[in-house]
Amino acid sequence: MDMEKLGVWTFYAGLVIAVVAAVMSPGGLAPLAVLVLGLLGIAVGLLNVTGKEVNTFLIAALALMLSTTSLRLILETIPAVGAFVPAFLTAVNVFVAPGAAVVALKAIWDITRSK
Repeated sequence: MDMEKLGVWTFYAGLVIAVVAAVMSPGGLAPLAVLVLGLLGIAVGLLNVTGKEVNTFLIAALALMLSTTSLRLILETIPAVGAFVPAFLTAVNVFVAPGAAVVALKAIWDITRSK
């Protein structure tokens, strides 16, 4: 399996684990789920994002993390949504943030290295 496919499957695994973690612990993510999601996020950042995709990925990750934070607060007030959707949004943030940090660090490294 090439690295590109591995990166795609890592991303899918992170989303599935985010769903499972939200279903199993809607009141708060289990520490093991946080660790696994964080490690998968780092892997996604290392494997999936190439030079041309850096800006798009970072803008999308930032928009996702900021919007899900507010959306989570709104959805918590709706009884029909329950605790699952806010927990899922938290899990997605836990998954996306480490990847964004890795990509941002790689971008900073590339910028400073080229000077």
